[in-house]
Amino acid sequence: MLRFCSIFIASFLLMLQPQNVALGKEPGFLIFGAGVFDMFDDETTGEFRLEYVFPETDKLGLFTPFIGLSGTVEGATYGYAGIGLDLYFDDKAILTPNFAAGIYGNGDGKDLGYAIEFRSGFNFMVALNDNSRVGFSFHHVSNAGLDDRNPGEESLLFIYCIPIQNLFGR
Repeated sequence: MLRFCSIFIASFLLMLQPQNVALGKEPGFLIFGAGVFDMFDDETTGEFRLEYVFPETDKLGLFTPFIGLSGTVEGATYGYAGIGLDLYFDDKAILTPNFAAGIYGNGDGKDLGYAIEFRSGFNFMVALNDNSRVGFSFHHVSNAGLDDRNPGEESLLFIYCIPIQNLFGR
């Protein structure tokens, strides 16, 4: 079943054709996010996120690397690095499926069973006239069975993405 799902997802991604993308033109972005951590379970709390998305010139083939840090109101922290694939549906709509691996500390929050955790999900954003983006992010975090305890969690955040050059007036 896992093999079938992997083949289906890969085929779907290959069918999508990015539109209106000028290679080397995408800047680095800072993503600010706020929303809900563990939204489908009994330890729901607030989550905040800061992420740096590398510019187009630093892509790894089709994939854009990123690094980030998220935290919860209960003191949990997650530092991670990963890759995403920007899929443009028109001049404004961008879907970015992504995957990351990182280190999780539960603080006074939910115990995810292991320090090493993996994150998979997507960002859906709309580009604004100043090249910033606004949208939402949905992710699942899990230790992928590295420990017998693997409750996982799902997050839904509102995100705002600002090009690095907009921060410094260039």
